[in-house]
Amino acid sequence: MKAAVTTRTRTRRSLISAAEFDMLGAFCADEYGMERCVADRVVDQALALVHVMGSSGAGADMAPSRLVDPGWHTLVLHTEWYADWCVRQFGYFLHHRPNSKARTRGLMTDVVGRIRAAGFEVDERLWGTAAECNPPACCGDGPCC
Repeated sequence: MKAAVTTRTRTRRSLISAAEFDMLGAFCADEYGMERCVADRVVDQALALVHVMGSSGAGADMAPSRLVDPGWHTLVLHTEWYADWCVRQFGYFLHHRPNSKARTRGLMTDVVGRIRAAGFEVDERLWGTAAECNPPACCGDGPCC
């Protein structure tokens, strides 16, 4: 008889310390006027996104949702910490290169798929890819939000 295997998805806890996450979450909440619980979710998703971008080299093909973007900005604004983290994670500094790429539902679905394939938890409400999208509960970039 085979034992059941439980697969756990990764979160920011596998990427940074609790103290680092607390620093980033507090900054994101204060800087972008978010409730702390929302800022924590945003930073969590930004870390997963940036990790997938940096470790896959596919950064040019990916973009954050409107709601996850402040999380990436939070990382980048902590320049010394971010530079060191990038080098430890990927071996190089991952630059933030804003582009005019439209944040379509298709692009967000692709990005979410890549993050999930890398083993990370995905908060689809922040990406606009949640199955049910009913404002104000929906907080992503989907067509009804």
